[in-house]
Amino acid sequence: MDRNYAELVAYQERLEAQNTELQSMRGFLESVLASVSDVLIVASRLGRIEQVSASLSARMGQDAASLQGREVAGLFTDAPALQRALDDCRVGRAPISVELELAALPEPMPHELVIAPRRDDRGRVAGFVLTGRSVGELRQAYQALAQSHDELKAMQGQLVRNEKLASLGRLLAGVAHELNNPISFVYANAHALERYATKFETYFDRVTEGASRDELIALREELRLDRELRNLRDAVRGAREGAERVRDIVADLRRLSADGAGEIAQFDLVEIARVAAKWVLRERAGDVVLEHAGCDSLILQGRAGHIQQVVMNLVQNALDVLEDQPGGRVVLTCGKEGTQAVLQVADNGPGIAPELQAMIFDPFFTTKPVGKGTGLGLSISHKIAQEHGGRLILCPDARTGACFRLELPLTADAGGAA
Repeated sequence: MDRNYAELVAYQERLEAQNTELQSMRGFLESVLASVSDVLIVASRLGRIEQVSASLSARMGQDAASLQGREVAGLFTDAPALQRALDDCRVGRAPISVELELAALPEPMPHELVIAPRRDDRGRVAGFVLTGRSVGELRQAYQALAQSHDELKAMQGQLVRNEKLASLGRLLAGVAHELNNPISFVYANAHALERYATKFETYFDRVTEGASRDELIALREELRLDRELRNLRDAVRGAREGAERVRDIVADLRRLSADGAGEIAQFDLVEIARVAAKWVLRERAGDVVLEHAGCDSLILQGRAGHIQQVVMNLVQNALDVLEDQPGGRVVLTCGKEGTQAVLQVADNGPGIAPELQAMIFDPFFTTKPVGKGTGLGLSISHKIAQEHGGRLILCPDARTGACFRLELPLTADAGGAA
């Protein structure tokens, strides 16, 4: 009896220990079910709910007790789809994923569900564990992110347009200054021609009226027709020269704007650099000297208007640095290195500090005063060079001033042209 009593006591102690362990495990599971933010459903083999997380109860607007025993498929708007997923999981004995709408309150919410089989001690499928995460919130966050991205792109596009408009403003100032002189010359000669025409009309009117030879000689001397005839030729020649000058300016503008719409075609890098640099320099006052060196022609394939923008940005930056500096000089050097066409734009200014060289091509980075630069010129130029299969870098061997090096691939027939 003592032995039996001792065994009963030991058995009772084991039961109490196991009960305590079960209570602890139950409390742990309940705390997990109450804490998880994702939807968690434990279902039987027949698809009936056994346990649910507190998050599911909150989304369904019902307590866990009222949900137990219900068909798990009834919690979703597309019950047949969930039932098919449960059947596939039972047959395949492997987790599957499916996206379904949970019939939550106040409105259904799309969830990404992972259905995993729950096995018994014999390895048979005894039920299912469904875990789901709301993708509605993720989609809302993605939409907000996409909207912010679109707004950022629109703002960047606006800044790029502002940079182009600033370049256009500088170009128009140069055009106005360049056209003013020949047009004024033509205008003045037109007034002179009008005065000469009036004198000749007076003389020929007297001829048709039958004036005598002596009267005509006296009138000719009075009107100084011999001198005006010589001046007339000079006025015609001057007006023609002014008109030809305007024609040349218009031709340069046409070359400057050619292919600006983005069409890919062959163009001469040397000619592009010459015209673009000349127009930037025209609207600047001062004694800056513009020099060209290197080869006479480099034929490339690409968007000529974009490359013109690069050259104008580089020359404009050089002129900004040389502002109010005596003896300023900008040198454009074109050459060919292997299969690359190289254009270097160098100035004799103060140069670029070493600590700034790593940021020089960053968007919105500028060393100019507020209101004088957007910090997009070099960034846009750098991107244009990359789009043409080349690159824009700082000259590695520059000793004085700043020097930028534009490298672009030559076309197949560029060797003979160069």
